[in-house]
Amino acid sequence: MENFILYEEIGRGSKTVVYKGRRKGTINFVAILCTDKCKRAEITNWVRLTHEIRHKNIVTFHEWYETSNHLWLVVELCTGGSLEMVIAQDEQLPEDVVREFGIDLVTGLHHIHDLGIIFCELTPGKILLEGPGTLKFNNFCLAKAEGENLEEFFALIGSEEGGGDDGCESTPQRNLKNRLKGRPPFFSESFSELIEQILYENPLPLKSKGSALPKPSSHFLSLLDGLLQKDPQKRLNWTDLLQHPFWKDAFSRYDDSTNSQDISSSENMELFASRDTKDSLDTHKNSNDMSSSRADNKQLNKSFKLENPSELRPKSAPGGESNESIFLLSSRPTPRTSTAVEMSSATAALTQNSAQRTLRLAKGKNGHSSQQDMESKMKELIYTESDLFVTPILDNPKIMKQAPVRFDLKMLHIPAHSVEKLLSLKEMDWNDFLQQVCSLVDSTEKNTGATRAKLNLLCYLCTVAGHKEVATRLISSQLFPLLIQQLRAAPNWDIRAKIARVIALLALHTTELKENVPVTEAVILLTELIRENFRNSKLKQCLLPALGEVLYLIASQEEKKVHSRECWVVPLAAYTVLMRCLREGEERVVNHMAAKIVENVCTTDSFHAQGFITGEIGPVLWYLFTHSTVDSLRITAILALCRITHHSPSAFQSVIEKVGLMAVVNSLANGICKVQQYMLTMFASMLSCGIHLQRLIQEKDFVTTIIRLFESPSTSIRAKAFLVLLQVLINNREMLLLSCQARLVMYIERDSRKTTPGKEQQSGNEYLSKCLDLLIYHIVQELPGILGDILGALANVSGRKHPSTTQAKQLKMCLPMMPVVLHLVASQVFRPQIVTEEFLFNYGTLLNFIKSIDSGETNLNGAVGQAASEELIKSTLSAFEVVTQHPVLLTLHCSTVVDYILPPLISLVHSQNVEWRLFSLRLLSETTSLLVSHEVMAEEKEESLDSNNKLLCLIRDSLLPQYEHILMAPDPVPVYALKLLVALTEHSPALTSLVEESNLVPVLFQVILEHQDSVLGNTMQSVIALLNNLVAHKNTNMTLLYEQGLVHHICNLLIETSALYLEVDDKSNIKTANGLLLSLLDILRCMLIYTANIIRLTLQAQKSGTGGDTQAAEDLLLINKPLTDLISLLIQLLPSDDAEIYETASQCLSLLVQLYGGDNLDSMSPENMDSFAEVLKSKRDLKQQKLLLRIIKRLITSNKKHSESLKNDGDSLIQILERLAQTASSQADIAVAALAFEILRTVGR
Repeated sequence: MENFILYEEIGRGSKTVVYKGRRKGTINFVAILCTDKCKRAEITNWVRLTHEIRHKNIVTFHEWYETSNHLWLVVELCTGGSLEMVIAQDEQLPEDVVREFGIDLVTGLHHIHDLGIIFCELTPGKILLEGPGTLKFNNFCLAKAEGENLEEFFALIGSEEGGGDDGCESTPQRNLKNRLKGRPPFFSESFSELIEQILYENPLPLKSKGSALPKPSSHFLSLLDGLLQKDPQKRLNWTDLLQHPFWKDAFSRYDDSTNSQDISSSENMELFASRDTKDSLDTHKNSNDMSSSRADNKQLNKSFKLENPSELRPKSAPGGESNESIFLLSSRPTPRTSTAVEMSSATAALTQNSAQRTLRLAKGKNGHSSQQDMESKMKELIYTESDLFVTPILDNPKIMKQAPVRFDLKMLHIPAHSVEKLLSLKEMDWNDFLQQVCSLVDSTEKNTGATRAKLNLLCYLCTVAGHKEVATRLISSQLFPLLIQQLRAAPNWDIRAKIARVIALLALHTTELKENVPVTEAVILLTELIRENFRNSKLKQCLLPALGEVLYLIASQEEKKVHSRECWVVPLAAYTVLMRCLREGEERVVNHMAAKIVENVCTTDSFHAQGFITGEIGPVLWYLFTHSTVDSLRITAILALCRITHHSPSAFQSVIEKVGLMAVVNSLANGICKVQQYMLTMFASMLSCGIHLQRLIQEKDFVTTIIRLFESPSTSIRAKAFLVLLQVLINNREMLLLSCQARLVMYIERDSRKTTPGKEQQSGNEYLSKCLDLLIYHIVQELPGILGDILGALANVSGRKHPSTTQAKQLKMCLPMMPVVLHLVASQVFRPQIVTEEFLFNYGTLLNFIKSIDSGETNLNGAVGQAASEELIKSTLSAFEVVTQHPVLLTLHCSTVVDYILPPLISLVHSQNVEWRLFSLRLLSETTSLLVSHEVMAEEKEESLDSNNKLLCLIRDSLLPQYEHILMAPDPVPVYALKLLVALTEHSPALTSLVEESNLVPVLFQVILEHQDSVLGNTMQSVIALLNNLVAHKNTNMTLLYEQGLVHHICNLLIETSALYLEVDDKSNIKTANGLLLSLLDILRCMLIYTANIIRLTLQAQKSGTGGDTQAAEDLLLINKPLTDLISLLIQLLPSDDAEIYETASQCLSLLVQLYGGDNLDSMSPENMDSFAEVLKSKRDLKQQKLLLRIIKRLITSNKKHSESLKNDGDSLIQILERLAQTASSQADIAVAALAFEILRTVGR
């Protein structure tokens, strides 16, 4: 579990989070699922079914772990998103693509069935796409072995949750149809209705949307018909499916062994629902559907069954601790030089979230091929359904609260039919009823009782006119003209007001308006009445709702007509009256009603909305918005302005010209959510038409305000803000810099994670996703232009000390955009799309210009100033540093990096600027170590990569010749230079040889001398690590190292480092001292092994009579003789708690006493004998005991003084030896006892 490094989150479910991960020391990227323990049963089921499956169409399981709160599942990373996402985005796929997807789907399912597994609950969301487009089955949580009861298995596991119902498989046929149609063959919001559809109804026939795609072929229709048969006996079996002509012989390799394997088993009869239906359905399994050949799989099925759950357990945290920090986080520094890097075709990928975004943009690239297409997409997104949602004018509680209308049954002179009764009346009865109503309405009010009776009748009509069908029938009858007549002639205003209400209700609820209905007369009359009684606010409040509802009815019905004709003419006086009602001085309710009428009518695309478009409408509505104290009126006013802007953006333009841009921008910044949404819509509409374009795209306060809206909790506001900003950036690239400085990239990454594609996403997220995709696509397309402008500006001044005025102006325009490149490269959303081979090539060109600037060949200080010049260099190097932190981006384009990026980086190593020198050394260390390790792995795979030789030549010819000067530079330059050499020599033997050939060995020892006062410093650690790599290499010229005083330096460093390590009081540097001590002990061991091998070979040569260089062997022993001074030190290190230090120290001690015996007089001092006793007492491993006893035996038998010391002063050690000599319970113990006995006999015990 510590073998993986955890990166960013790439997906999230209700109880599961998916991270991108990487196997430590490699570039094998994986998906890591962190799930609550309540999902233990499902996850265990997934693991037990897939842990041994290796198939190209099934997501590979790697490992799983358990911590105190979670289960962690490591599986193959698929970068193409899900099939559900593809269907949601493309809606309809070409038949050739459906065939390719279907082949993968059938191949994977056939393999799953051959293993005796029923997948269960197969949905497009559980089918993932690998980078090249291969489909893979994922999520076996609800899968099961044939014949088993999944609920029993879940109960066996003891899950805290039941794990859900046992789902059944939905098989290829549904997914094939989904992909061609873009939706499931059966869909319903009601679960019971969905069941009825699946069991008894046929799916709708396939229809291609538009003319872009041809009609489905006969073979495809035949395949679907065979797969969707409800009778299992008639459904295609495996043989029929695989041999169907739709596949064009893709499955010809399958023989007749599948003949009797029927795919009509229970999994195919799942009642497959849409994503909105969460519950899966159980169906009875037909035993006759399972073929006899499936009996061969029974043995396989046994391997899936767990009688004891403990048979399958996840790995735990280290040392049995149930901690949560089991994966290294990518933000923590991790060594990249310890192990080789391996590329995997299945996992050389980036994050899934980025891949999903890329997939969506891949579709976008076809649709955005021209500026016109981009503008078309943007215009489609400006107005959403929520921007054009209509609410009634009549009885709108936000305008005016209306008391409920009731009638008195006793006073009603007609049958008080309910709505249901009226709808059930026969034609004759209906006509009779209508005749009675008309007669009563047309009667004259001779007295108060008659007036009350007519009012009561009108109240009754109000109650039934609220039903759509009743209203539609009444408005088309003779009643409507009669109501108009009564509205004109009735002497009582109470009756007029009630008639106006009936007319408003009829207009509000009518669904179809016939051309002969006299609605124009109604508009004319209502307009006249309002004009005649304009000073009477109460009457206007009664008449305006009727006028508004009739106007909206006319406009909406006109909009529905295929061939628009002016059937219902609206007089100009009506618009004039409504404009008067909007003006200052009117009562709030009147203002509100008039604004609501404008809002509703302008929602339609009817020509009737044009009547409101005047020069004063914008400022009048803006005045209502800014001066009203009632939020509902303010929202209605700004919404009315928004909908007028839909028809004529000049209306919003007139507002800006009257009150000023900053006043409008301030209202946008400080408005409530709905106000901000509508104002953003107006800005987007205005910008799309080019109005105020040049002013807005240059206004920094406007852009800053837009960016601040990305913090809004409303997805609609953020989406529209992205859309407005996109329009600004299309026309003014420089604003991208301001946007990035205002954290635009952070906002994009945040919302990219939230807009996961798929049918289950909310409409708000879907809209946000579309706007975001357009913005991301545009920025990605802009980057090459930004980089090209920078390169062009630098090319014009390359080699010049004094750029011209024009060139200086160009530099001032282009160079400040370099931080944009850094922002985008650092983003997980943009990085995978912009770091391409072309990008790296251009970046190499940019680094060459940086080299020219740093060397003084090109001088920019006079043109842009020293600060801007340094900022350019820093941004350039920082951007490439980000790239080096993502190995796959470099290894995919290894040759380009070697040919175009490394040469200028090497040149920058010689910079006079210490900051750039350190920066370039650090980048070189990261890049070259990564590339060298990649080459090593490529060689092991017997791949031929030309870049390997190029890299070696580059290091040999350009870098190493200057290294002596670099290593002797002041700190901290040598630290980074040495780290680079450590990284290089760790992976490549050829580079180790190059270090020797470049005469760097003497320089390394000079560095040791200069830094001997700081043993634990970074420089000393690096140079010791480099020496360790050199001496560990079998072909290293050890004589050269000995000539430079290797023995002397190692002795001194070991003594000093051991003292720091063994210091009891100071533990602050224990970790650093530990690491350095291990490196020094490794060097010492390599030196002793080298010496021992030379001695052995010389003795073998003498024994065989072939001679041998005895003098050389004796000289080597003499050179290494000072190492015997370390014997006491090594003995003191034996009791160390660090197992590595003990192991290495004991090996070194064994080699030393074998070579030199007891030459060191202090070897058996009382302190050393106490150390031996302590270690022998604590070590239970027999091999370790034998090694220690052999060391003691060698010391006392090679020097009598040591024997005497043990005899006289080694009581504690002798006691341990006596105990070992007496306790022998096995053959191994006998060997230990024999050694202890020999030592005791030697000292006379």
